[in-house]
Amino acid sequence: MKIIKTVGVAGAGTMGAALAQKFAMEGFDVIMLDTDIDFVKRGLQRIKDTLDEGIEKKIFTPEKADKILSQIHGSANISDLTRADLVIEAIFENFDAKAELFRKLDLVLSKETIIATNTSSFSVSELAKNISSPERFIGVHYFYHAAKNRLVEIIPGEHTSAETYKSMEVFSVQSGKDSITCKDAYGFVVNRFFVPWLNEAVRLLEERIATAGEIDAVCMKTLSIGMGPFALMNATGVSVAYHAEKTLEHYGKLYEAANSLKLQADKRENWKIDDADLTAICAETKKVIDDRLLGVIFYVCSELLEEKVCSPVEINRGARIGLAWRKGPIDLMKKFGESEVRKLICMIAEKYAAKIPDTIGREYWELELVSLSKKDDTAVITISRPEDMNALNKTVVNQLEEKFDLVNSDPAIKTIFITGSGKAFVAGADIKFFIDNIKSNSIDKIVKFTEYCQNVYNKIDNSSKNVVAVLNGLTLGGGLELALCADVILALPGAVLAYPETGIGIYPGLGGTQRTQNKIGKELTKYLVFTGDMLNAQDAKKIGLVDKIINITEMFEMFEGSKPVPASIKEQVLDDRYLSIQNFFAHYVFGISEYGVENESNAKLYDKLIGRINYKAPLAVKTAEKLINDSKGCSSELEHLNYIFSSEDALLGLSSIGKKVEYKGK
Repeated sequence: MKIIKTVGVAGAGTMGAALAQKFAMEGFDVIMLDTDIDFVKRGLQRIKDTLDEGIEKKIFTPEKADKILSQIHGSANISDLTRADLVIEAIFENFDAKAELFRKLDLVLSKETIIATNTSSFSVSELAKNISSPERFIGVHYFYHAAKNRLVEIIPGEHTSAETYKSMEVFSVQSGKDSITCKDAYGFVVNRFFVPWLNEAVRLLEERIATAGEIDAVCMKTLSIGMGPFALMNATGVSVAYHAEKTLEHYGKLYEAANSLKLQADKRENWKIDDADLTAICAETKKVIDDRLLGVIFYVCSELLEEKVCSPVEINRGARIGLAWRKGPIDLMKKFGESEVRKLICMIAEKYAAKIPDTIGREYWELELVSLSKKDDTAVITISRPEDMNALNKTVVNQLEEKFDLVNSDPAIKTIFITGSGKAFVAGADIKFFIDNIKSNSIDKIVKFTEYCQNVYNKIDNSSKNVVAVLNGLTLGGGLELALCADVILALPGAVLAYPETGIGIYPGLGGTQRTQNKIGKELTKYLVFTGDMLNAQDAKKIGLVDKIINITEMFEMFEGSKPVPASIKEQVLDDRYLSIQNFFAHYVFGISEYGVENESNAKLYDKLIGRINYKAPLAVKTAEKLINDSKGCSSELEHLNYIFSSEDALLGLSSIGKKVEYKGK
């Protein structure tokens, strides 16, 4: 596996500049190339403008922005790319221009350098024919705006080596991206269904079914999105949509570019979008718009599954992360049900004389949200639901148990890693599940689910294997409780750990009040549970919650078995602040203002802690305090679930996440 430190970006336009910015933001040394130094200067100015906007919004400090800029080196000399470990082509979407660039790169780059194309539509294998060693060539399709959008499609070509693919998979994590992998097929995953959706919207306009504004309004409502198809085309370029559709035309009549789309692209004008009142659109028109546009999405996604271009989870992830759809196509198909989905697909197939795909039905819509890989004596279980911050629900816990049972019973496996994908390890439980069951007076379902989760966690805790949790990002509530079942807890530098439960009206119910004190003691457990304070990786290491902080490269080396796993370090190196916090909670009793402190110089800190606790739900804090003090084991947490989830505070807190609330203690 090649470790990438320096990235070359060939092309300083909108996409190239955004990529250069993103890679520099993630700490890479970047060389941004274009054919003319003036183009390079424009690209650098684009980056500076974006960073200045970030400073205004307080996303960056001026010092951070300066550091990002200092890591980007502009050039018009192709030879400057020779020191890059990876070169990504990001020029305009013209096959001949890309092919010519790759021939030039092949002459100057080392045979060890990975070459990637950011094409959104052309065959990766066809483009690879322009270099002498196609095994080092791969497709990586980034989405606009590449400095902000986390999605990247990884497309191995016919001759791409396993090592090149693995290097790019690791690089996607290093560069802060969520990747989906697909076969080298025109349109890949997202454009394959997204662009025909845009095209079908234009056909509806052509047929005078509705106005552009009406079509946008209906789509925004149905898909819960912020922009409809016409507004999206105006934002990203009407000609971009047209040329993307043209590359798909060989798939058949359904994919033929609408005449109005061609005319609009030729005019180089945006669509005129009227103000439309959704409530004024008649039900029949809404139904036609929904049926046609959903039908196209369902048809194309079923084709993707039939052709094995990708898995259903990658279709969903592509839409939810790349396009910011609240529900992905697979979610929508599940929601509408097999009968309605088949009806809509058949309608589209008949309209465009297309074959009905065989992959219609729930058995084709199963989402793998927990993945497993094995190498020699090592297994890696990855909770892979980044579009939902890896939140726990029944499906996730079922799949976690299934994957863990497989490797736990395998005598060849000695070490089991558990980690997450994206920005989170596990950012807690699926809150909607709690709210729905409280409102329907089905708290028994919450108790049952919690008990099931505890049983799964107990399996992990009691395993004879060496279980290692690698915290890659947000580790909240149930995620931190899962990590504490491991023998060793490792964290990437950006990991954040917290128990937010008492701030939303409940308490940690998956062992948080018990396993935490076994790791760091009762006093600091009370601190974490009562205040909900978020710890960075460094502070978590300081108090003994994390055994070691590692970088991404070390993480993958451990997964590969080329780097040893550190042992658990059962020690705390508490600084004065944490010693004071420990002292405070040794004396503090909830609800009693006289908390007895020996050192008056800590009065400000102690007042601040009390202020934090007073914002929490009192019933939740009081219950957590009892559980921690009694130390009767994880199952004791189940005894108070009915009480806490029946409280008004619980429903208020769970329904008001992100808002300040005033709890009544009821």
